[in-house]
Amino acid sequence: MKFAQEVRSGNVVKLNNNLLLVTKSEFSKSGRNSSVMKFKFKNLVTGSPSEGIYKSDEKFEDVILDRKEVMYSYASGDDYVFMDSEFNSYEVSKEFIEDSLKYLKEEMPCEIVFYEGKPLSIQLPIKLVREVVYTEPAVKGDTSGKVMKKAKLESGYEIDVPAFIEIGEKIEIDTRTDEYVSRAK
Repeated sequence: MKFAQEVRSGNVVKLNNNLLLVTKSEFSKSGRNSSVMKFKFKNLVTGSPSEGIYKSDEKFEDVILDRKEVMYSYASGDDYVFMDSEFNSYEVSKEFIEDSLKYLKEEMPCEIVFYEGKPLSIQLPIKLVREVVYTEPAVKGDTSGKVMKKAKLESGYEIDVPAFIEIGEKIEIDTRTDEYVSRAK
């Protein structure tokens, strides 16, 4: 059991017999009231989001999940197939990995998260390198502050990048925040 104030983003807890992934946790202390934790959850079985406010001393049942390193192989309808080093294949439904699809490429290493032997989701590497396939040219003279522009990646996903990034450049992306990190070397 964990107290609410010990629960962090990325933890999985069990509430009302539902497995919930904590996507955001925020501590809040107001004047006279007791301190509370505000959480945003994603149900690992249904994929639906939810929110909740809990007293910081409330207890949560912590869930231990199994993880296995795999490589993405291919898509089969609404399922995505991953293979481990022993050539065992695992199918994960599209609804559980919707946020990760923008980064998936064949033979990309990642981790599958299991609960009681059932694959629930995948975990991408924290940083990935992707190529910019389209972006507007930089506006000459616009160097005030942090100037950002949209850039389209190979998957069609758009991300904000600095004005100096051009078509064909490879950039490093933080998959947790979907933000540009640096030019890739």
